[in-house]
Amino acid sequence: MSPKATQMPRIPAAPNSIQKGTPLKHLLGSEAVDCLAHNILLVYPQFEEQSFRRAALSGLEPLGIMERGQHLARALRPSLPDKYEKAIEILLASLTPPQTETEGLGLAVLFYHPHSCFVSAYGLDPNLNGGEDPFEISMKAQYELTKRSTSEFSIRPFLVQQQDRTLSRLIDWTSDPDPHVRRLCSEGTRPRLPWAPRIPAFISNPAPVLPILDALKNDQNLYVRRSVANHLGDIAKDHPETVFAICERWLNGASKEVKWLIRHALRHPAKKENKTALRLRVAAK
Repeated sequence: MSPKATQMPRIPAAPNSIQKGTPLKHLLGSEAVDCLAHNILLVYPQFEEQSFRRAALSGLEPLGIMERGQHLARALRPSLPDKYEKAIEILLASLTPPQTETEGLGLAVLFYHPHSCFVSAYGLDPNLNGGEDPFEISMKAQYELTKRSTSEFSIRPFLVQQQDRTLSRLIDWTSDPDPHVRRLCSEGTRPRLPWAPRIPAFISNPAPVLPILDALKNDQNLYVRRSVANHLGDIAKDHPETVFAICERWLNGASKEVKWLIRHALRHPAKKENKTALRLRVAAK
């Protein structure tokens, strides 16, 4: 490795998709710990590397991929500045460049799961930020992290604890030039997002998130539109009539892209032979 390469942040190599017989948890193993330490040391020479390594590797083996992210976030906390904002600025400075593609990113992006866990674990409490409101720095962190991986998991505690404030920011982000940011607005607000805690308020009443879906239905990027379709599919599990009404409205003058979105959103009720879903899917061809 050249001297220049040693001065660049890096993430572990990873396959493009889940490999049979290879648990996802290994993506956050000893190599990921090495990369975390390396990247932080590049921007924060005072990083307590050995303490972090001991804490990170202790008890890591039995944990699954999601729990490993939380474990590594906890291991990072005492080795970074006490004030949350200063710690986050260091983590942000240690990131690799943003992703420029939206497809074929592979599993390497899961390296940033501990960073997102750090935000969700410590980014809501002013007492961990010198008494100052950490909302803005947490939003900045999630904005940058979703360009490299995803903040769909870390945004959820903010939606639960500070719903109006967080939704307002996500509405603003629906017009962001970066498709990863726009997708976060839909994916992070899904009431039944896979691998994530559900958002009971949105399961009970999806109305607060509907403006986000409406704003993104014509997005130029399939990556974003697919998320909108999946989000509608989530809502249809609890409020099918609401989704049918939305799809009926969107069909008026719909492009072929929006028609695809509608068919995709209704696939589960259609499999159950719901007559309205079947009719709408036919109309969307």
